[in-house]
Amino acid sequence: MKILVIQQKMIGDVLTTSILFEVLRAKYPDAELHYLINSHTLPVVENNPFIDEFVFFTKDIENSKTEFYKFLKRIKAEKYDTVIDVYGKLSSNLISYFTKAETKISIKKSYSSFLYNHTFKDSKTPKTNAGLAIENRLQLLQPILGNIPQPIKPKIYLTNTEIEKTKAFLISNSIDLNKPLIMIGVLGSDLSKTYPFEYMASVLDYIIETYPDVQLLFNYIPKQLEDANAIYNLCKVETKKRIRLDVFGKSLRDFICITHFCDALIGNEGGAVNMAKALNTPTFTIFSPWIDKAAWSLFENGTTNISVHLKDFKPELYKNTTYKAIKKDYSNFYNYFKPEFLLDNLTVFLKNL
Repeated sequence: MKILVIQQKMIGDVLTTSILFEVLRAKYPDAELHYLINSHTLPVVENNPFIDEFVFFTKDIENSKTEFYKFLKRIKAEKYDTVIDVYGKLSSNLISYFTKAETKISIKKSYSSFLYNHTFKDSKTPKTNAGLAIENRLQLLQPILGNIPQPIKPKIYLTNTEIEKTKAFLISNSIDLNKPLIMIGVLGSDLSKTYPFEYMASVLDYIIETYPDVQLLFNYIPKQLEDANAIYNLCKVETKKRIRLDVFGKSLRDFICITHFCDALIGNEGGAVNMAKALNTPTFTIFSPWIDKAAWSLFENGTTNISVHLKDFKPELYKNTTYKAIKKDYSNFYNYFKPEFLLDNLTVFLKNL
């Protein structure tokens, strides 16, 4: 049996979808399992022992009709028996069609369902603490497994060499691994997913006031340095002393390795949180007001994995509106999401580290 799983685009999605391979390998140990992903997302699934081969959807393929057609022909030549299209967009619809696989599975959409043998409508209410992103993916396996598997956590696989190299890097940069080390997801992927700068600075001040020995690292990419500095400059003097802006991962894999050594990740919801959870690093997640918490609050337990959402504290703001409408007015909704709303939950989280 030869199976292709398609999950393009975002890092968190690619990592979460990787759980399908662990389940498939347990059921079909001799199957050939391929994963079609965007090339920049490889670091979160690198060394995954359940994946036989990666198929990369590159920018050249995405931006050129000629290259895309050549890609489709290569996909067809692979002669897959089963394709599981988790992405469910136009490009993956075409890829699924061109596989000519006997079994084609995807999410249910009015304009594309006819291309697949089996389609499933995403549930809106989670049945477990795994979250909808996990549950809705696992249901796609029902046609070939005969049942919906129990939820499992995504995992990231690091090598001993990577771990030792990162440990040496941290020590050489005067990070004391005997003291608490917290990664701060200080910025979201864009401003609509970023807790207001002054609010984030207040949260960081609270952490240092409560636990003055904590060392803080910022997760940011070079183009976000100006914004990271802006939040740093809003912090109190004592907080600034505990922040190491100069210690950060120069690549996605470097960030993952550094997070492995952290006692927690605190910050904006996004790929960094999903990676931390896959490393079993405790997480405190601040959701954007327009993101549905039910989908991505994965494996919340009230102690080592806690998330907060404006809707938890101001449910009346969500009456007679939609997440789509809130996204257009995200800055106004963020203004309601005061730092003091977070502190009780953050205190519980910090005490459990």
